[in-house]
Amino acid sequence: MRAMRKFLAGAIAAATFFAGASAHADQPRDWQTGFQAPATDMMRQIEWFGNYTLWFIIPITALVLFLLAYCIIKFRASVNPVPSKTSHNTLIEVIWTVGPVVILLCIAIPSFQLLTAQYTPPEDAKLTVKATGNQWNWDYEYQTENTISFNSAILQDADRAAAGKEDRKVYPRLLAVDNEMVVPVNTMTRVLVTATDVIHSFAMPAFGIKMDAVPGRTNETWFKAEKEGLYYGQCSQLCGKDHAFMPIAIRVVSDAQFKSWLAEAKTNLPGANKALMAEVDGQNKVAAAGN
Repeated sequence: MRAMRKFLAGAIAAATFFAGASAHADQPRDWQTGFQAPATDMMRQIEWFGNYTLWFIIPITALVLFLLAYCIIKFRASVNPVPSKTSHNTLIEVIWTVGPVVILLCIAIPSFQLLTAQYTPPEDAKLTVKATGNQWNWDYEYQTENTISFNSAILQDADRAAAGKEDRKVYPRLLAVDNEMVVPVNTMTRVLVTATDVIHSFAMPAFGIKMDAVPGRTNETWFKAEKEGLYYGQCSQLCGKDHAFMPIAIRVVSDAQFKSWLAEAKTNLPGANKALMAEVDGQNKVAAAGN
């Protein structure tokens, strides 16, 4: 009974943790082996393709291991002192050639379709944000009627209280930033990616995007987030000594919240961020109480 109570208590605690975390979208977790929960259709396609390839990877790995073990046991010197002189087998060679070709075709066709979809937005972008990588932070520029630009850097522990970001479940260490990129939900967003010094990489796992930021060149990626919340990524290109301390945070909010934030951020970015955080946190608390 004691063991059962401990198990139930652990299960309830885990459920509470994940329920609280789900209100704030997804983020990396300790000992995570799979993808983050997808927040875009593109990431769902990537997740499907990853699972699809396992139907080939696992049987091939098992077959190769079986053949190795079979050869080691069946044809070891102690039971096979006189080895076979056979050097060719037409049937085996045909199977060994045609089989991989068929498998590669089965993988290549959906792979090319996915690659094409990643570079072919289904609709025109309604919001464009320029992300510029620096050593070791990001500059964001909203290309709206009145341009807004600000810097986003890793949040230092000493600044958490002043920023109102003391909850480490929502604002994890080494991933939380001082100023998040804010975008509206269900809105096609184009991100222009470049850099000022060395090559960086703008990556957001839950959105299924990853684009190199190259000095002197502007690359383009896009996403359409379908769930509100706070999402985290990191620079995915080795860019110097503080590469591990260059997080990316994107806050997805409702269209009304985004318009309010955008209007306030033009003149008072810290105030706009705090007002948005207060509104979002208040909604999450109400939603948690309702559950």
